[in-house]
Amino acid sequence: MVRYQVLIEYVGTNFRGWQIQKKGLTVQGLIQKKISNLLKKKIILYGSGRTDTGVHAIEQSAHFDCDNKILDLTKFLKSMNYFLNDKGVAIIHIKKRSLKFHSRFSAKQRIYKYIIFNQISAPVIEKKRGWHVRKPLDIKLIKKGAAKLMGTNDYSTFRSSSCHAKSPIRTIKSIKIKSIKNKIEIVFKSQSFLQQQVRSMVGCLKYLGEKKWDLKTFDKNFRQKKRALCAPPAPPEGLYLFKVVY
Repeated sequence: MVRYQVLIEYVGTNFRGWQIQKKGLTVQGLIQKKISNLLKKKIILYGSGRTDTGVHAIEQSAHFDCDNKILDLTKFLKSMNYFLNDKGVAIIHIKKRSLKFHSRFSAKQRIYKYIIFNQISAPVIEKKRGWHVRKPLDIKLIKKGAAKLMGTNDYSTFRSSSCHAKSPIRTIKSIKIKSIKNKIEIVFKSQSFLQQQVRSMVGCLKYLGEKKWDLKTFDKNFRQKKRALCAPPAPPEGLYLFKVVY
């Protein structure tokens, strides 16, 4: 048995998320089928985590096992991308791993990036690559709100009602925010996140930035641990799985 890790880039717009579903095209399903076809044997692809419908990835991590060593990894990579690139998917790296490695359970940190286009006109070249927000956002206020989200906390306010995680407790190690012209990037680092947690936090930070909420209301709604107090989650097209650290 030989284990391989693959790093994957994809545009999530036309997919029903990462995880295989009964209906609809998924990233996991597409890649798993193509690898199975190339190796002429059914394989199972294990991802580092799920991304929802419409969410993108700059570097998703996954692994699969096969009976025999792949002799030419470069050729294998080229063959895979020949079938995947026109679907908005690319395998950017492949390497042999120990059988102890697991793309999900070995992960020490997951990094997500959220992009907001804070401008009057909707972006054209980067359409569906970020959240278009017309109302001016106060970056200083957003940074103050983000500071309150860091550390080990109960994130029930930001947890989807369909989330199956055993505990709402998570530890956010850092949130970095930068604004270049009209483009705002928010980068979150944690070992793991709850379902819709990042998008929900961004939705609340947006309410704060446009001054629908003041800092006291933002913090109160967070500490109340009630999903009903969360602002509408940010749309999926602005979210990117940026990197998985092992």
